[in-house]
Amino acid sequence: MKRLNWRIIFHIMGLLLVINGLGMLLCLPWAWYYGERTMPSLLLASAIAGTIGLALWNGTRDHEPNIGKREGFLVVTMGWLFLTFSGAMPYLTTGAIPSFTDAFFESVSGYTTTGASILVDIEALPRSVLFWRSYTQWVGGMGIIVLTIAILPILGIGGMQLFMAESPGPTADKLHPRIKETAKRLWAVYVLLTGVETVALMLLDLDLFDALCHSFTTLATGGFSTRNASAAAFGPGVQYVITLFMFLAGVNFTLNYYLVKGRLKKPWANEEFRIYLLGVLLLAVICTGVVVGVTDTGLEQGFRESLFMVISVITTTGFVTADYTAWTPFLTTLFFVLLFVGGSSGSTSGGVKVIRFAVVIKNGVLELKRILHPRAMFPVRINGSAMNESVTFNILGFFLLYVTIFVFGAIVMTTLGHDLET
Repeated sequence: MKRLNWRIIFHIMGLLLVINGLGMLLCLPWAWYYGERTMPSLLLASAIAGTIGLALWNGTRDHEPNIGKREGFLVVTMGWLFLTFSGAMPYLTTGAIPSFTDAFFESVSGYTTTGASILVDIEALPRSVLFWRSYTQWVGGMGIIVLTIAILPILGIGGMQLFMAESPGPTADKLHPRIKETAKRLWAVYVLLTGVETVALMLLDLDLFDALCHSFTTLATGGFSTRNASAAAFGPGVQYVITLFMFLAGVNFTLNYYLVKGRLKKPWANEEFRIYLLGVLLLAVICTGVVVGVTDTGLEQGFRESLFMVISVITTTGFVTADYTAWTPFLTTLFFVLLFVGGSSGSTSGGVKVIRFAVVIKNGVLELKRILHPRAMFPVRINGSAMNESVTFNILGFFLLYVTIFVFGAIVMTTLGHDLET
């Protein structure tokens, strides 16, 4: 077996730390503008990350340029570890979150766009730290590895294995034969949508800070907010804008690229997009009917909150405008199931993904046909084409692993004294 190319792995880790350290400098203008005393602490955090990164970078410059599949997956795994450890430093150096465990938790939640938080009073934190908190989700949304891939070919490092390791979904839809161009175009769409949402929110009277932070965490489907009340702190117009961009963040970014280019037929021709769109609309209508029927909520508010919460839950964003657990047990159960579904493959959302659920359900139906007709061939079809059997098995394996990890995690939580609902 070929030896792992550790030098190139740590070379890339150094690059990631340098980029992360430079990202911390983006917090400085906010510290200055709001008159906060966090600038020295943020500079210290940036210097620590940058120094360690440069040391790794310079110490491994004589690496072999080739990177294989094993190295690709190791870079992704180690990359997130290096980023989350270094990303905890601004919380620690500023004293915003003095506990390392809590700071590391917040950092992991940010980069993985999980959205869980140890913070009780979010608004008590310095604005510069809140910006960093939102920024970590934005970077984590599309994957720092995919971002860096646009730079790696310049360094003589092949990027395909990294892209395959980092990109979610059964297959990597390539917009361009060169992986460098694909990464650039995906990130261009990501940045463009972030900018458009920021402007739209500012037109609805949000200041630049709130607009930018919420755009970061909306496109990343992370859900970190600068307000204790989350999106409920804002008016209906802001909530509708966030709803729209949460939906787009749950769409495969390859399709978002086509939407931006005006090629509207491309997304509709995609089976996963049709299921996602029609599913969201149907669920929003059902939810609206239940909410308006059993509460004294008006039709517009009921529709707005239902649509918002359906998209927030299915994309695993986590923004809230209402307490859906107070609606009905039926809707609480429905939203719990939606958490597992997730958005589209190739999006920033979490969950199993719509396409995987479609494959699992289709394969289950076809399995019944195979029992009745054992000699017949019934391949799973997506977008009218038969899927490779190995891809189907990979998706089934992923689904089984996902459920297994969930069940194991639930057992561990109950062992620690939490009730089953928690």
